Amino acid sequence: MTRRDLPKGAILGFGCIRNEAARLPWFLDHHRKLGVDRFLFVDNASTDGSADHLAAQPDVSLWTTPHSYKASRFGMDWVNWLLLRHGSGHWCLTLDADELLTFPDDAGGLRPLTAWLRARGVDFMSALMLDLYPKGPLGSQIHAVNPLEVLPYFDPTGYSRTPVARYDHVSIRGGPRARVFFADDPSRAPHLHKTPLVFWHWRYAYLSSTHLVLPVRLNAGFSRPDLPTGALLHTKFLPEIVQKSREERERAEHFTHPERYGDYYDGIIAGPDLWHAGSARYEGPAQLEALGLIQRGLWRQVADL
Repeated sequence: MTRRDLPKGAILGFGCIRNEAARLPWFLDHHRKLGVDRFLFVDNASTDGSADHLAAQPDVSLWTTPHSYKASRFGMDWVNWLLLRHGSGHWCLTLDADELLTFPDDAGGLRPLTAWLRARGVDFMSALMLDLYPKGPLGSQIHAVNPLEVLPYFDPTGYSRTPVARYDHVSIRGGPRARVFFADDPSRAPHLHKTPLVFWHWRYAYLSSTHLVLPVRLNAGFSRPDLPTGALLHTKFLPEIVQKSREERERAEHFTHPERYGDYYDGIIAGPDLWHAGSARYEGPAQLEALGLIQRGLWRQVADL
């Protein structure tokens, strides 16, 4: 595939996957409905048919590699190469297969949102990674095509927001993983801030997943009350999470210092119940906006309608 194969104005989706066959149909359908015109994926030696599924999709371009996910900076070297080659001049949505984007008034799709941003000289949107989970022990649920049926709950409160000068971003932590697995040391809990949607330029690059991006001004979404922010509905805790955690504990490909996260994997493998009395059932982006987890900014204010 060359850049000439991509029509002007196409919205592109990028990602690196491994063994995500259970999620891919819903992931693709969800983001097609939002307006992604073409997906560009790197498959990292899947063994569950993920690559075959993607190769059969008319709107997917697929690259494969058997090399180390960790040594490629957790796949970002591969994704940055695709963005460099094919993303420049396009709105690019870079996601993991367990993330589903939502934002205020998302029923209208990405095109009116990205047009509004570009008209104001803004070339990015930030998003909160929102962990979804079931009620009951992890791994005991029955899988469904729609992951939101299996993982209907989230933490509506308990998120810390800390400005960090180095990359001009707001560090966000919290949610069920911080509450259950890192209660004794919240500083080790996963980062939840991301900048997944960018009008790409060949000089741009992601540093750490989509948590940080250069130039640093692209990280400023959570410190600007005028801009909309979204959420990445994180479907990590589908029933196969227990077996996947066993495999990833052995592979040691997901953390710079995997020996520090053995307790984390062991905690997931034990099948805890992440639900608690403060959990809320997910209802949609309007609910998240009312809770202050995502914001509208000036997007779709009365004057714009």
